Amino acid sequence: MRLKFSKMHGLGNDFMVIDGVRQTVSLDTDRIRQLGNRHFGIGFDQLLLVESPQEENNDFRYRIFNNDGSEVEQCGNGARCFAKFVCDQKLTNKKAIRVETAKGVIVPEYLGQNQAIVDMGVPRFRPVDIPFVAEGDAITYPLDTGGYSCDISVVSMGNPHAVQVVDNVDTAPVKELGALIEIHHRFPEKVNAGFMQIVSRQEIRLRVFERGAGETLACGTGACAAVVAGIRRGLLDSKVLVHTRGGDLQIEWHGDGQPVRMTGPAMTVFQGEIEV
Repeated sequence: MRLKFSKMHGLGNDFMVIDGVRQTVSLDTDRIRQLGNRHFGIGFDQLLLVESPQEENNDFRYRIFNNDGSEVEQCGNGARCFAKFVCDQKLTNKKAIRVETAKGVIVPEYLGQNQAIVDMGVPRFRPVDIPFVAEGDAITYPLDTGGYSCDISVVSMGNPHAVQVVDNVDTAPVKELGALIEIHHRFPEKVNAGFMQIVSRQEIRLRVFERGAGETLACGTGACAAVVAGIRRGLLDSKVLVHTRGGDLQIEWHGDGQPVRMTGPAMTVFQGEIEV
């Protein structure tokens, strides 16, 4: 099987993007792992698969696979790259598109000049929606990893996030603690662990240890979840600039029942073909 693909990134969070509309794609877990290997394959944080929609009123279906082969529900940086990809590949002549994901429909819009804005949908907070094991609903929950205790906010942006506030993201034990939080028994489907430093009411710094991928240079859904968590805790205003290690995102949220809007870059690195 020979596949055409694009290598893309959003703030250094990198992707192999495959057109599954105009070519037949059949990839199992082992093949995805091989493709994701940075020494023996293409190398990526996630593989993005563009497919035809299952419902007529939508434009595309969006599937996301981590480099360990596991399929996940959502990826914000990937959604911006998705929008640029389908425009560049002339799969659509629309700028704003309706895209099916495993947890609902999102609406990314390619703005041109390598910029995209995405309506990421309405965040959810009930423990059952994360999923997260807790006795009731709260703004924050104590979490004990055995040797470290912290207060976390839990947010679903179509995928699960546990966000904590830290004094300094540069010195936070992101890799060590993130790995423990990811597989914590209170998250039965694992979780993305966010570490947020408050700079001001309109600005934060963020690092995220992603479920199934480890720490990435940026995480779009993680940025959305962090800002939402900060707003709910009374720490942030409705428009926030998020500094990640890969660059900046603008996140906007106006409260319960409202969608989160994310604006940021989407870049194509190269295009190629590979025999799988």
